[in-house]
Amino acid sequence: MAGRGRASGSGAVALVLLLVCLVGCGGKPAATTDRKDLQRVLDRRASAVLDRDRTAFLRTGALSWFENLRGVPLASWSYRVTALHQSGDTTATADVELRYQVQGYDKAPVTAGRTLTLSREQDGQWYVDAETPAEKSAQQLWDQGEVAVVRGAHSLVLGVGQTSEALHRYADLADRAVPAVTGAWGPDWVGHVVVLVPKSLDGMAGLLGSPASSYRGIAAVTTGEVGGAPNAPADRVIVNPDAYAVLGALGKQVVLTHETTHVATRAHTSAATPLWLSEGYADWVGYRGTGRTPDQAAPELARAVADDEVPQALPTDRDFGFSGDATKLAQAYEGGWLACRMIAGKWGEAKLGEFYRAVGDHRTRAGSVEGALKKVLGTTPEEFTEAWREYLRDQLG
Repeated sequence: MAGRGRASGSGAVALVLLLVCLVGCGGKPAATTDRKDLQRVLDRRASAVLDRDRTAFLRTGALSWFENLRGVPLASWSYRVTALHQSGDTTATADVELRYQVQGYDKAPVTAGRTLTLSREQDGQWYVDAETPAEKSAQQLWDQGEVAVVRGAHSLVLGVGQTSEALHRYADLADRAVPAVTGAWGPDWVGHVVVLVPKSLDGMAGLLGSPASSYRGIAAVTTGEVGGAPNAPADRVIVNPDAYAVLGALGKQVVLTHETTHVATRAHTSAATPLWLSEGYADWVGYRGTGRTPDQAAPELARAVADDEVPQALPTDRDFGFSGDATKLAQAYEGGWLACRMIAGKWGEAKLGEFYRAVGDHRTRAGSVEGALKKVLGTTPEEFTEAWREYLRDQLG
């Protein structure tokens, strides 16, 4: 009996020590509780955003960008805490994943990394002092100012620092682009487009999370996941208003149609797709039906052909670098466009679309173009390249 009594006492001491360690060693339970408390605050914050409830939002933190988002149609908005970094009993920062959907346009949530600066109130609740893009993450449009919204027949245009008239002009261009793209590519896509128009080039760069110098002179870009599944978030066409403003009426339409083509073809664009094909096809759709001749649409290559400097090969992906030589970049786009124009003229527009899909649906870059050339067009890379070079001489000579 005595032995059993001593064993019982040792067990009680061990249990007490274990409890002390669990509560005091490293503070894990407290950290876990804090993280759960923060998640509950952010759940209420998300509900306030969806309900447009300013008072409820203020209970979770500073007003910040809340009013800027007022006009944006939202189908969902949620936060997920991924890390909590406490710097004291009453201050902390948190890494958070924001997920949201634009009503009627996004089939799945768009994801954005956010950083929260936090303080703890007297009642123990976390309070969001600031919410900003995470390091190396892009801004959201409402981080830049109040978002104005214009709905088109096939488009949603969101702008900051733009007049209503300007945004309606973008919507008109996008509404013409969508049926033009469908006429070329077919109905196998969402059939609408979201256009973001920031105030300036710097705003565009912020939305892309890149230096402004990377996009100087670029009128617009399209963001999105290449090879995206059918339920992937809708792409965003992001405009550089500084460069876009200097374009003529035709140029503005070609650019919007080009970028809308990227939205339509995204599910069949993958790492297997060379840029001469993805950019060339987008330009082909953009110029389709405009009456622009090769000499007019490909002036840099026309000059090269006139100087007997016909390219030896199709443009490489590196040739499309925005920060490289401007003439080389222009020739890359023009060369891709003329390659697609040649396919459409020699094999037919339907075959061009079939070729594009066959290349993008290949598992890897290696063999993608070769296989599609053989299967769809009945030719080889060598024969195709020589035909393209001859086409340049014929069309631009």
